[in-house]
Amino acid sequence: MTSPARILVIDDEADVGEFVAAVAYGLGFGCVATTDAAAVRELYTPDTTLILLDLMMPDMDGIEVLRTLSSLQCKASILLMSGINIRVMETAEKLAHALGLSIAGHLVKPFRLAELEDALRKHAAQETAVAVEYNPRTVFADEKLRNAVAHDEFVIHYQPQIDLETGNVFGMEALARWQPPNSSLIYPDNFIGRAEALGLIDDLGWLVADHGLADVKQFADERHAAPRLALNVSVHSLRDLRFPDRFVAILKKHDVPAEGVMVEITESGLIDELSRSLDVLTRLRVKSIHLSIDDFGTGYAMMQQLVAIPATELKIDKIFVMNMHANNSDRVMVQKTIEIGHELGMKVTAEGVETREQLDYLRSRGCDSAQGYFFSRPLPTQEMVHWLEAYRSQPIN
Repeated sequence: MTSPARILVIDDEADVGEFVAAVAYGLGFGCVATTDAAAVRELYTPDTTLILLDLMMPDMDGIEVLRTLSSLQCKASILLMSGINIRVMETAEKLAHALGLSIAGHLVKPFRLAELEDALRKHAAQETAVAVEYNPRTVFADEKLRNAVAHDEFVIHYQPQIDLETGNVFGMEALARWQPPNSSLIYPDNFIGRAEALGLIDDLGWLVADHGLADVKQFADERHAAPRLALNVSVHSLRDLRFPDRFVAILKKHDVPAEGVMVEITESGLIDELSRSLDVLTRLRVKSIHLSIDDFGTGYAMMQQLVAIPATELKIDKIFVMNMHANNSDRVMVQKTIEIGHELGMKVTAEGVETREQLDYLRSRGCDSAQGYFFSRPLPTQEMVHWLEAYRSQPIN
């Protein structure tokens, strides 16, 4: 196997670094090892894709290294190593997430050769999947984004949602991509926040809804109805009391029934102006439009707000799903979210499913549905039509 990945090992025990480097080289990775944690500033480079970090270092400990990596805007995945208490390790992982870092999991010392090889192979597979949709941070003038919204320079990619009991595709999430003329795609992380800051998010949301509702009938055939379309709606839109009526009007324009649409809202965005949000959300449900609470567990919504929102679906954020087999706290979060959702009469969907192991665990815990790279990455309309044809002939069970 060959790989362009570059690994950085930070461990005060030189023999651990040498051992990891030898295994990494054997699997085709480039690798640099150091016993000096302070050297991270010089050794971390933009082409570093994985960092193996010992938390218990004598001078500059692993937590300080995480803080340093955050200041360097590190994009590499981080695999923590330590013989420390597992709860401390998991707390360090949570801190890393809070610092904007990407955690690949942890290795409990002393770890075995097979465990290390498995971790490195998983990283290689993850790098391959991410490369499909990798889009570097794009810098652009505000006027360029305003012009993009005014001239509708956006396209939609769709990711299927799978019923875990039947294996059928029941839903399709619409995801916006910015396609400037004569340029490569720009992904949401690069423009959604800026669109909100510039007051463009409502207009962008209506563009996405218009495209998605126009496309959805292409996903039906003579034997299958169109999957339910999931549309991400900004909380800014949910503060507009006219939103439900406008939404019903655009459904009628495209002849899509209200039951065929799911409005996805993020948990953290419901804190401000809750009364207006509840007004809008309740009217949407009165009009038979489904509601989903997206990214559950990553925001700060209190349980009483979750109870108050008339949602029909709860979505487990991908960060918990991806880490649930490496982190006991994430696994508990997944299990309890499924239980909470069901107790409140909601269906539960898991995002970020990438492996059979994750799928089997979610199914064993009664999760209703899932989406992620295990099934399909987000695809343009015609590619999704072809994917559906192939999948429907041989669904994953």
